[in-house]
Amino acid sequence: MQDPALDQTLLAAVAAQDFAATADSWQHDAPIGHHPSIDLALAVFPPKGAPRWANVLFSREHPQGVVADIGDSAGSVRNVQFMADMRNERGESIAWLPGADWATLHFQPLAGNGPLRLVAPYPASLLKLMVAVGVALAFDRGLCDWPAALEAMLVVSDNGSTNECVALLHRCGAIDLLNGALAERGLATLQLHGTTPAGGWRNADGAGVGQIHMTAWDSVRLLWLLDADTPPPPWLPAGTPTLLAPASAARLIAALQRQKHDEILSSGALRHLPGWPRGLPDAPVFAHKTGSTDNYAADAGIVRQGDTHYIVAALTSLGRRYAPVAAASTTWRLPALGATVHRIAKAPA
Repeated sequence: MQDPALDQTLLAAVAAQDFAATADSWQHDAPIGHHPSIDLALAVFPPKGAPRWANVLFSREHPQGVVADIGDSAGSVRNVQFMADMRNERGESIAWLPGADWATLHFQPLAGNGPLRLVAPYPASLLKLMVAVGVALAFDRGLCDWPAALEAMLVVSDNGSTNECVALLHRCGAIDLLNGALAERGLATLQLHGTTPAGGWRNADGAGVGQIHMTAWDSVRLLWLLDADTPPPPWLPAGTPTLLAPASAARLIAALQRQKHDEILSSGALRHLPGWPRGLPDAPVFAHKTGSTDNYAADAGIVRQGDTHYIVAALTSLGRRYAPVAAASTTWRLPALGATVHRIAKAPA
C-alpha cells in the first residue's frame, strides 16, 4: 500500500540533507543556489504484513518536495507529468548548467499527465540495468546466447561491454522487444531510444541525454519484477507472464550483488576518503547498479539483510561536479541519505 507516513518520512529525510547548500565546483564551490532534482522511491517488504511504498520528488520548481500519487496498487505516478531531459547541439545537458533558466527551455513530455511537472534527470550508467534486461529478454526468447560482456557491464560499469550488449540488442532485434515489454508492464518512463547498431548509446551517438529515460518509481518496479522474493506485482493483472525467466532474473541479480561501485547510496568503495559517511549497506547486501557523470548520480537496487527487504532507487542531478573530493562520484549528502533510508526501511511500520 502507499504509506502516507512513509511519504512524509522520506520528504523529511531529503529535506534534512539541505541539498541546496551543496557546493558546486562549476561555480567555484559556491552552493548550488536552488534545490537539485532528486527522485527517490522505496518499496519495503516486511516479513509479515503487506508491502508499503513511497516516492518523493524534489527540484528547483518543487524545493519542498512532492509526494507521488501511486496508490495502493503500486501503479504509475498519477499526479506528475514527467518531462524528458534535454541537451543542446553541443551535447551539453543544458538544464543543469549554472544559470540555466528553465522558463526558457522547452522540455518535451515523457510520461504521465498530472498537474505537476518534473524533469526526469538522465539515469547515467543506471541505464545499463535496462540494457541487461533487454539482453536477458533476448536470451529467454532464444535470440542470442548469454554474453560475457553483461557481467562487466553490470559489475564494473564497463562502457566497452555496454557497447557490445547494445550492439547485440540491435543484431537480434531486441530494442523494440525491450521497450515494448516495459511498456506492457506499465513502466512507461523506462525507455531506451537512439542507440546505434554499432553499440552507440552516448550523447555523441544520438542517444544519451534526451533519448534514454528512467524514473525512480519505475526503476523500483522493474527490480520488483526481477526479485523472486517479492509478492506478485499488484499493478498487473493476475497471471501476467513474468518479465524474465526466473533463472535469467536470478543471473542479473547475482551480477548486481557483485557490484564494485558502492559510491552513491552506498559508500564502502570510498571509505578511505576524507569526510566519508557511511551509506546503505554495500554489495552483496545491496544488489544494485549505479550511474554518475558530471551532472548526474543514480543508484537502484535490492537490499536483503536478515528480515530487512526493500527496493530503493534514486535519480538525481548531483553528479561528480558536486563531489567533495576528486575520487568521489557525488556529494556526501547522497550516501548520508542512503543511511537514513536504510534506517527507515528497517523500522517497524
